[in-house]
Amino acid sequence: MTFRAGFVCIVGRPNTGKSTLINALVGSKVAITSDKPQTTRHVIRGIVHEENGQIILVDTPGIHRPRTLLGKRLNELVRTTLADVDVIAMCFPADQPIGPGDRMIGVDIQELKRSKKVALLTKTDTVSKDKVAKRLMEIQELAEKLEWNWEHIIPISSVKGDNLETLKTVLISILPLSPALYPLGAITEETDEALVGELIREAALAGVHDELPHSIAVVIEDMELREDKKMLNIQAFLFVERDSQKGIIIGKQGTRLKEVGQTARLQIEKLLGVKVYLDLRVKVAPDWQRDPKQLNRLGF
Repeated sequence: MTFRAGFVCIVGRPNTGKSTLINALVGSKVAITSDKPQTTRHVIRGIVHEENGQIILVDTPGIHRPRTLLGKRLNELVRTTLADVDVIAMCFPADQPIGPGDRMIGVDIQELKRSKKVALLTKTDTVSKDKVAKRLMEIQELAEKLEWNWEHIIPISSVKGDNLETLKTVLISILPLSPALYPLGAITEETDEALVGELIREAALAGVHDELPHSIAVVIEDMELREDKKMLNIQAFLFVERDSQKGIIIGKQGTRLKEVGQTARLQIEKLLGVKVYLDLRVKVAPDWQRDPKQLNRLGF
């Protein structure tokens, strides 16, 4: 039996279901999800193990027109990642028409000759069959306008699991012949600290104003197992750009921050399999998205 393994980069404009898809394929939460654009800020690898292959999924920030230095760095991160993968899988949400953002990404990936390209119509459970058929035609027309062809066009639903097994089969079939690149059982190369930070940010993103998500960064200050090994102490800082944003995150008499902590703690305990004591603090780092020194300090 032949074995194939390689890297598949999931791309698309913001909020097209990239992180949800990766979590569904891996079968575990390795990427945070939110209904806010630009949720993903790091290149997160999720690993799918099949009998005849290994798919290393790379989740990238959605390519967009940047308004800050952070935005520019995220776009650079995506383009650097794209240049070094075997397959590019571009997501198109079934509930939205193809727009300028899709065409911009199409032009970007058009230049990457070594990578095979697959189109994924996501969120098919949210629209009618007629709308799915219309979107599939639009996806094909986009490639024709850019004068190249998709290897495959696959409609999927990450929520319902529709066509995900087909997608795995297709991806493995176009990956290079290779031994496994990661040990059996590994699901991500992200550190526990990085995953914990992302889960805290996911909890903080829920229910906040549209402009605030871009301004939230999380830094894990300390993560240490107690001597009895029955509880993990975690201290983390949530950074925002203005005092008014700090007030939003903390909420009246600290109620909002308490909710964030409770939600994040449950997710972290599920991830790590240990009871967690979570100490969250909120700090203001003025205009950190535009400040090179602060971006570096916050891991960007």
